[in-house]
Amino acid sequence: MQYQSFSPRQRLALTWWRRSEFADRDGLLCDGSVRSGKTLSMTAGFLLWSMSRFNGEKFALCGKTIEALRRNVTDGMPQWLEGIYDFQERRSENRITVTGGGRRNTYYLFGGKDESSYALIQGMTLAGVLLDEVALMPRSFVEQALARCSVAGSKFWFNCNPAGPEHWFYREWVKQAEERNLLYLHFTMEDNPALAPDIRARYERLYTGVFYDRYVRGLWVAAEGLVYDGFDPRRHVLPQLPETAGDCYVSVDYGTRNPTVFLLWQRDRAGRWVCLREYCWDGRQRQRQKTDGEYADDLALFLAGCYLRTVIIDPSAASFITELQQRGLPVQAADNRVLDGIRNVSQLLREGKLLFSSGCTRTISEFRAYVWDETAAAQGVDKPVKDHDHCMDAVRYFVSTVVSRGSARAGRRPRGM
Repeated sequence: MQYQSFSPRQRLALTWWRRSEFADRDGLLCDGSVRSGKTLSMTAGFLLWSMSRFNGEKFALCGKTIEALRRNVTDGMPQWLEGIYDFQERRSENRITVTGGGRRNTYYLFGGKDESSYALIQGMTLAGVLLDEVALMPRSFVEQALARCSVAGSKFWFNCNPAGPEHWFYREWVKQAEERNLLYLHFTMEDNPALAPDIRARYERLYTGVFYDRYVRGLWVAAEGLVYDGFDPRRHVLPQLPETAGDCYVSVDYGTRNPTVFLLWQRDRAGRWVCLREYCWDGRQRQRQKTDGEYADDLALFLAGCYLRTVIIDPSAASFITELQQRGLPVQAADNRVLDGIRNVSQLLREGKLLFSSGCTRTISEFRAYVWDETAAAQGVDKPVKDHDHCMDAVRYFVSTVVSRGSARAGRRPRGM
């Protein structure tokens, strides 16, 4: 691998531990925009530091999940330091052994996805820890990982994109970096000389609202107001449907006491995804709940004449999934991650690749009523208000599962169900 020249901030992330003015710091904290080069420079710096200062020690590499950690950090390490160190990974044991210069250290991989994750790292003695995407990890896991660093000379390495200004990590670590004896580096896309101007411009176009402020500007800002502030009925609502072709998809937000929603999707000739029609049954409003069988019958009518590729549905709707499968319908579990899904939908809206028939009146109405939860934001948590969200959930399921992931099972023409 051939490197472009490093920016001053990247060089500092690589070598701060060797500089006399920073050598006594207890760690490094890097935050800022996406594609700013902070992950590569920090990871390479962590390995150079640990292999230069220790031999026969254990270290922790932590991500939101081990899959994300491999994708963002460890899969690139052999290329980033090719010719300097040798890497041997035992994936079944989630550990990597690094050798070079007569030294040998072991790096254990951990995922900090929920409050129970702290138990995974208990009992270890570490000489250092790198926490990638630290703002996505629960506090209990982070604090347990730091408590394990008891070897003399051990240091903490933090890396993240910004979240809200009330997030515990921002309040207690970013804002108190100096008091905690950390070197704090804030990155922007300008700190990555390998990022071409046209690619930087593309990222400028990808995000809107709070995601633009966080991922492009690198700011710790609150999620407030409309979730989809980029939705514009003049741009995204079609008074007349365009010519569509290809397989149809249905995304379902299933409720027992809450409303049940079906949305029907198909591509137009320009490759844009169009929501052709919607179905909604609100049992509370209608004062009558429907059975799974009745909903399945309604879905058969809803699909009349369509060549169905698959039904995208939240995996928690177990009874309805079973009903559909017994009727021979292809079903796919939805990717139901909320914030990732909201980002995906926002991106398609900004690109003009997600459109809605004017007949989808409830969906259009929800776009203009779906807001961030201010109470949760005050506690450092990003989540929408659980109201006016059933069509929004169905939109998110479709976009994250089919469009952004490019994943769907083989379809079939519905029969009498």
